Amino acid sequence: MANHKSALKRIRSNEAKRLRNKYQHKTTRNAIKRLRELTDKNEAQTLFPSVVSMLDKLAKKNIIHANKASNLKSSLSKHVAAL
Repeated sequence: MANHKSALKRIRSNEAKRLRNKYQHKTTRNAIKRLRELTDKNEAQTLFPSVVSMLDKLAKKNIIHANKASNLKSSLSKHVAAL
């Protein structure tokens, strides 16, 4: 166990950040699944910008790699265009 006050604070803040990152990542994955399951083009087009925004935020915070976010956005845009 940590002995320094700063180390104890770091443990607490790391746990809070881990839970927040986990929540945001899971929410984005669910939104991607929902978008992939859609068959209505209008619904997909309205949901697509919010999913792209979520992916950009995750990439900006280094929760996912920037290239992964780009690949996901590309594949999702192809899916929406094909509807």
